[in-house]
Amino acid sequence: MTISREDIEKVAVLARIRVDDEQVSALETDLGNILDLVDQLSAADTDAIEPMAHPLDAVQRLRPDQVTETDQRAAFQAIAPATENGLYLVPRVIE
Repeated sequence: MTISREDIEKVAVLARIRVDDEQVSALETDLGNILDLVDQLSAADTDAIEPMAHPLDAVQRLRPDQVTETDQRAAFQAIAPATENGLYLVPRVIE
């Protein structure tokens, strides 16, 4: 697959990237090579391949769900400027 000089200039304008004339010809070659590689990868037969979520089939180790901290809600709310029914009251910032 090839990419035209006009396409490269159009993308450069959209991306707001300044590309010199020498760079356009180099980009034309490089992007053409990349698109050829993508075409080769697309041609590979993957019908019998099962999709992977992770290449190592890693399993996350889980810890038991246990409470490890003590309830300090009353102590924290005692030093708060304003609370009501267990909630912190804050000044309104949006009208």
